[in-house]
Amino acid sequence: MAIIRLYMTMSLDVYVAGPHDDADAPMGIGGFRLFNWLDRRNDPGPSGQVYAEAVATRAVISGRRTYELAGRWQGDHHDGVPVFVLTHDVPDEPPPGSIRYVTDVHGCAAQARAAAGDGDVLVHGAGAAQALLKAGELDEMELHVVPVLLGQGRRLFDNLPPNHIELAPIRHLQTPHNEDPAHHVTHLRYRVRR
Repeated sequence: MAIIRLYMTMSLDVYVAGPHDDADAPMGIGGFRLFNWLDRRNDPGPSGQVYAEAVATRAVISGRRTYELAGRWQGDHHDGVPVFVLTHDVPDEPPPGSIRYVTDVHGCAAQARAAAGDGDVLVHGAGAAQALLKAGELDEMELHVVPVLLGQGRRLFDNLPPNHIELAPIRHLQTPHNEDPAHHVTHLRYRVRR
């Protein structure tokens, strides 16, 4: 069965976007700093490895807000894989490309797993991650931790209930210390324990 894995870049203080994120500033003030590590996505090092794994996934689940702020990925996240947008309200206009709107979190997970087959499912967005986690549908988290403090913005885990969710560390990759500090990132992968 396909693994549903969150891929999320965040600051050390757990912000995934800077303050005042909206359609004109999708990452908020200073938020694009979180993605400097992607400049190394074609290198053979840890960042290149993690990026290659992300784009090898066979389906995507995204929150509606993330999908909208990302310009709807022009209808294709990567390689034409099916994209399932978890939303409360389905828009009237049909979605572009391989996009599908889904209102039920369990149904969304089931459709994405079926579409991915023996591959994995990539998850984008704090809202989608929290909904999948609450529903027991998130299997793993790949967190790209950037050594910066944004101080304000949108946090990854702000709306979770006060339950403990245990995680098992699977992998820890880090950019070499001799890299340009603007590209430093630590890639952490955890399995969600049930």
